[in-house]
Amino acid sequence: MLTALLGESMHDLAIRCAEVIDSRIALETLLTNAFPTFSYCKHLYVLNADGIQLTDNITREGVDHAHFGRDRNDRPYMQDIIGTTDFKLSEAYISRNKKRPSLTAVQVIRNHKGKHVGYLGADFDTRELPHSEAAYAEPDSWRQIKGDPAIRSGLFLQQRVESIMDTRLDEVLPIMKELICEHGVFHGKLHFSSNRGTIWTVDDPFIYRILSIDELTDPDICLAYPSHPYPDRAIVPRKRVIDVFRMFRKLRFADDTVYLRAGSLNIINGMVGLNFSCDGSHYMRYDEFLDKNAEFWFG
Repeated sequence: MLTALLGESMHDLAIRCAEVIDSRIALETLLTNAFPTFSYCKHLYVLNADGIQLTDNITREGVDHAHFGRDRNDRPYMQDIIGTTDFKLSEAYISRNKKRPSLTAVQVIRNHKGKHVGYLGADFDTRELPHSEAAYAEPDSWRQIKGDPAIRSGLFLQQRVESIMDTRLDEVLPIMKELICEHGVFHGKLHFSSNRGTIWTVDDPFIYRILSIDELTDPDICLAYPSHPYPDRAIVPRKRVIDVFRMFRKLRFADDTVYLRAGSLNIINGMVGLNFSCDGSHYMRYDEFLDKNAEFWFG
């Protein structure tokens, strides 16, 4: 979108810049007059053919004198700029001064003989750019992430130590299922080794609650959260919630060396998260998770 918005305007302005490339005053006057036509732009400036700034930064607030004479050759937007179109819109980068995500458009300036005589630059703050109405959608494909190498290297020197939660899963799992299916919890995670759970509720999704093993084994905890219909947005069918937690139990006890340390379920996006004793993590859809059995994970 930005390329379409900027390409022609920057090409036309670069042609006019070439005509006055030897006059700083004329260049700054030209940029100032052109600035209103560059929507969302933070700074306009001109560099010489060696990447040294010939003008002040022209901004919507006026002139910023701090950058005259600056060498921009090492900035990410200046890399591999000379090409077939002489126009480049950079990837996002962190700005040197404000330390904010930014973008820069660069147009090569050529004189009437086609000789490269400079660059026209336009900076943008990503905060001020228009964004698409659709939010980024997290992919639901299986993702495996390796953990701490120090933990992995010592994996076969360790063995699962039975936790309090391990001994009381017959109480913990039904309570977690009840909180999710009847009391508005849409994301729940069990930390088997550290005897705790974390939950997020649809009525107050911006904070999480930490449940101790005493709370996770006391049915009265359900009284602390009002009854709530199972969310219409939920991808996970209500009857499969307990199946996911039962599979967590299998992965916890299937092997004394490689075992599940923590497992989570989000019924809205349908994702299961797993963290094993090797510190490796997996994220996948609930149905893909339930299609696997303990033998798949441990052989």
